[in-house]
Amino acid sequence: MSNLKLGVEVVRGHNLMPKDGQGSSSTFVELHFDDQKFRTTVKEKDLNPYWNETFYFNISNPNNLHNLSLEARVYNSEKTTDSKSLLGKVRITGTSFVPNSDAVVFNYPLEKGSIFSRARGELGLKVYVTDDPSIKSSIPLREMDSTSYSSLHSVEGEAPYQKLVNVVSDLFGGRKKGKTQTFHHLPNSNNQQQRHPSSSTSNQPIKYGVDDMSYEAHAPLVGHMYPGSSSQPVDYLLEETSPYLGGGQVVGGWLSRSDKPSSTYDLVEPMQFLFVRVVKARDLPSKDVTGSLDPYVEVKLGNYKGVTKHFEKSQNPEWNTVFAFSKDRMQSSVLEVVVKDKNMVKDDFVGTIRFDLQEIPMRVPPDSPLAPEWYRLEDKKGEKKRGELMVAVWIGTQADEAFPDAWHSDAASPVDSSGTSTYIRSKVYQSPRLWYVRVNIIEAQDLVVAEKNRLPNVHVKAQIGNQVLKTKPVQTQTMNAQWNEDLMFVAAEPFDDFLILLVEDRVGPSKDEILGRVVIPLATVERRADNRMVHSRWFNLQKASSTEVEESKKDKFASRVHLRVSLDGGYHVLDESTHYSSDLRPTAKQLWKPPIGILELGILSANSVHPMKTRNGRGTSDTFCVAKYSQKWIRTRTIIDCLNPKYNEQYAWEVFDPATVLTIGVFDNGHIGENVSQGNRDVKIGKVRIRISTLETGRVYTHSYPLLVLHPSGVKKMGELHLAIRFSCTSMVNMMCLYSRPLLPKMHYVRPLTMMQLDILRHQAVSVVAARLSRSEPPLRKEIVEYMTDADSHIWSMRRSKANFFRLMSVFSGLLSFGKWFKEVCMWRNPITSVLVHVLFIMLVCVPELILPTVFVYMFLIGLWNYRFRPRYPPHMNTRLSYADSVHPDELDEEFDTFPTRQNTDLVRMRSLFSFTWEMAINMMRHEIATHIIEVPSSSSLAI
Repeated sequence: MSNLKLGVEVVRGHNLMPKDGQGSSSTFVELHFDDQKFRTTVKEKDLNPYWNETFYFNISNPNNLHNLSLEARVYNSEKTTDSKSLLGKVRITGTSFVPNSDAVVFNYPLEKGSIFSRARGELGLKVYVTDDPSIKSSIPLREMDSTSYSSLHSVEGEAPYQKLVNVVSDLFGGRKKGKTQTFHHLPNSNNQQQRHPSSSTSNQPIKYGVDDMSYEAHAPLVGHMYPGSSSQPVDYLLEETSPYLGGGQVVGGWLSRSDKPSSTYDLVEPMQFLFVRVVKARDLPSKDVTGSLDPYVEVKLGNYKGVTKHFEKSQNPEWNTVFAFSKDRMQSSVLEVVVKDKNMVKDDFVGTIRFDLQEIPMRVPPDSPLAPEWYRLEDKKGEKKRGELMVAVWIGTQADEAFPDAWHSDAASPVDSSGTSTYIRSKVYQSPRLWYVRVNIIEAQDLVVAEKNRLPNVHVKAQIGNQVLKTKPVQTQTMNAQWNEDLMFVAAEPFDDFLILLVEDRVGPSKDEILGRVVIPLATVERRADNRMVHSRWFNLQKASSTEVEESKKDKFASRVHLRVSLDGGYHVLDESTHYSSDLRPTAKQLWKPPIGILELGILSANSVHPMKTRNGRGTSDTFCVAKYSQKWIRTRTIIDCLNPKYNEQYAWEVFDPATVLTIGVFDNGHIGENVSQGNRDVKIGKVRIRISTLETGRVYTHSYPLLVLHPSGVKKMGELHLAIRFSCTSMVNMMCLYSRPLLPKMHYVRPLTMMQLDILRHQAVSVVAARLSRSEPPLRKEIVEYMTDADSHIWSMRRSKANFFRLMSVFSGLLSFGKWFKEVCMWRNPITSVLVHVLFIMLVCVPELILPTVFVYMFLIGLWNYRFRPRYPPHMNTRLSYADSVHPDELDEEFDTFPTRQNTDLVRMRSLFSFTWEMAINMMRHEIATHIIEVPSSSSLAI
């Protein structure tokens, strides 16, 4: 049998045709050669997929190689119909095959499968012939596997948890023996052990399939990685850039100042815009038979057209509207400002003004705004007519004060002025200041129940807005009840809500009778910044109906309740995930410390954004960015119909604590398009987090961050976000003092809240913030606030539990290593080391004054040694630490499953069994830790 083999590396696809009706395709590649067939994994909803999978074909007759041909077919997998559709194919004849040393990656254009079909895009392949005997041929697909990907998934996934149970049960034993416990969801999963990227393909991104799961450390990737980053696909790593910004070119993290004067927009690329301010008109001629005029102004530059609102029956209207046309998209040398009359059938022409772009002045801030002028309107023949229009036209940059409120040509389609301008402008939002409301319900007296012969079973229900809490029921022998319970709520300034307390009597199952109510305006509640005692008060209970109120006036005594209510400003109200908080200050302003620095963010652009919708038969996106730090939220303008948008907007925040995180998210605008009526939810694309403590003072970080999102099919790259970040410290002494103080305010330690309370209150805080920001214009919708604040971070999943467990193990790895080393010293496995340790031990026993100096010197030397390995770049999401790239598909299905579940009972029972097995594995690991740390041989000469 011949050792000659044909190697085919399927690298990537580019600009493939959408087939699923949503502007995307779930693509895979089938390879056919010499009666052998191989298939790659499916890349869900990706028109630019990366596979980087290698297959080896047996060449049965090398002498007949020139008569053979390799055919690569790109399919779209349709799981709902269990079928596949052809996107295009590539045919390579045997005369084109070259040895491995001469092979390079070549992008082949896709051909049509038939006369009536269509094809688009390219397929990157590397094809070569090798006779390396160490390379084994891949296992070809069986005939039954020639169906769709979903059927293959069902064949291999019949008993995934049985495999997982076997892996977990032998997990720790396999580690001790040095074995790797690995299984593959798909057959022939790329043969990664046999694939070695050559120098010709080292610049290609290497991507690991999400269908593989390994409990062993992965081999390091060949490619450029930043120091301190774990081994993960190169396509998921940060890429440092050197763009030309307003302050000069960024070289090595520092701005190389140019001769141009610096401006406040020195972290973004300067973009020039043609600004047109339409102020007002006067003495316009009437066009209707009745003598009335409904004027509006149309500003045209090439194919771009901006329109003001129209005024009914007004010959002297005032608009004061600004239009901004990007200089990069200017399609004409003449600007036209046309005044028209609004009609039902066809709008009438009133007059026009034309400007030559060569004559328009340039304005550079801090120059004063250009004064508008009156211009006489002209007719279509160029003759001066009745009516004047006040207009100002100038060329400026995004630093112009008119930029945020202007209508943008790059934020609207070329043929439509769009009535959704409100939803596409950049805005700055201020999150409301949140307070914890503590309601201490002490007791109630002189309760009046309907049935005199029955003992009351009383509880108190408290409500603020949509937040409802209850005390424990108390069955009393008298008409008095005592609780002494604390109920915690979240309220936002200004305090428009009321605290409503209902005293209820349980008269039957799920049936309560209201005995009375108390309504307390939150604006009248006492505020406190420490743990001082608030004076309690008695409140008279009011009846619900008016007739009962009249009857209660006849009573000699009124029912009342004893309360202690306060607004606790000494806490920080957690409205974000505790791991990624952007603000740790207490609510009370008198407890705030001065800021320690300024954080500046330049949102430059987004690249290769995944299409989120279909328009005119092609995939596209209408993207905008949202950034959150402290109480300040920012939203960039929406760039419509663009997969590589350029924003170039700069913002700044005050920093009060370096142990905080800046979050930037990218979204697709749901208010633009034809399907707005069906649902206007803004769709998440991805987000980036920057930890302030990882930034050097004064340095400019310009990196391209990959937008990684976990989908039901695995980790998916949705594009890249290009940012420029700078942290300027105003007081280094104050910043260093913060590291010696607790992370949270003092009240969190003096009177701590339980974990259950914090989770409930955080959920309430997110709801309050989302409700308040959704009332802005344009609104920051609830789905954006929840995604930016990680509102679902408390939800349990097997992947998260594994990630947290192995992170915990990595923390204790040093302690485990010390325990193993100490055991080896005690067993005298290395005599030299044991002798040195005994000498050091005797020396410290004889001279105990050297214990602390020795420990400090050792720690100093270790820190000095590790200092050169410190990360020089901000860390980014690591798919290996989160176990996102090695999780089993069934675990992903469990994580994205809804409640109630969509799966059958047997699968849910099997998942419960696996969870139990996983708990047993954790207990085994705990036992192993205890054994290595505590167990010391009795023969140890160090035992005292």
